[in-house]
Amino acid sequence: MYPPFKMKYLKNISLLLIAGSFAACNSGVQGNKQTVDTKDTLAYTYKTFKQRDADCGNNPDSTCTIVKVSYPDFEGKTTLNDSVKRNFIRLFATASGKVDTAYSQLADNFIGVYKAFKKEQPKSTLIYLLDGHAKVLKQDSAVVTVEVSGYSYHGGPHGIDLTSYVNWDIKANKSIALNDIFVTGYQDKLNQVAEQIFRKNEKLQDTAKLNNGRTYFFKDNKFSLSDNYLITPEGIQFLYNVYTIKPYAAGKTDLLVPYAQIKALLLPNSVIKNYLK
Repeated sequence: MYPPFKMKYLKNISLLLIAGSFAACNSGVQGNKQTVDTKDTLAYTYKTFKQRDADCGNNPDSTCTIVKVSYPDFEGKTTLNDSVKRNFIRLFATASGKVDTAYSQLADNFIGVYKAFKKEQPKSTLIYLLDGHAKVLKQDSAVVTVEVSGYSYHGGPHGIDLTSYVNWDIKANKSIALNDIFVTGYQDKLNQVAEQIFRKNEKLQDTAKLNNGRTYFFKDNKFSLSDNYLITPEGIQFLYNVYTIKPYAAGKTDLLVPYAQIKALLLPNSVIKNYLK
């Protein structure tokens, strides 16, 4: 665990991240029922899960340890809803050795980490925070994409902000793997194209090292694509969260690989065929 930092700084962060009052645990609020390209879109409402530390009492949310998650609940789509939940839990699960399968379990373990900290340092005024969001980015008759993100603080000089994506094949009722949209043996060529785009974006020469211990952390000094990606109408957008390939201060890194540059690698009749021109 990192050493604690001043409470004033943490409170400022907390006040920015948690505003207003929230609904009771697992209460739902009406969300957008999008109609993007056709009328065959999925209906959903946004719901909120919230759990406060038992010691919060009547204190406002911004001054006590809390876990809050807002997420879309798709009508009649249990498998999709479970995928969104698993995605969020995978991002923010604590290192407790337990496998969380529900928001309530995740919250219990997160608050449990806080209680262990308070037991070791009872005079500390630090509070912990897990503030998560899942939101629908786009949907049409074939694909729905959901962004899962959040901020977590559980000790140390700063918290961490993470994001991942759910890309869903509506008709097949399953997550879209890259193998579902690319031809067999696509990996090396896709990696080559993506590396060229990455080096151009980063203003790196072809011979520049990708693991120098300071700026980049690619394993074995070899470029590799993130397994965290978003299917968009323009291309596949890969996301590297903090600490994965760069230091924390560098933040996240987005890498868009346009379909126009990888046409030969794409299956002609896949779930994204409407995006190809």
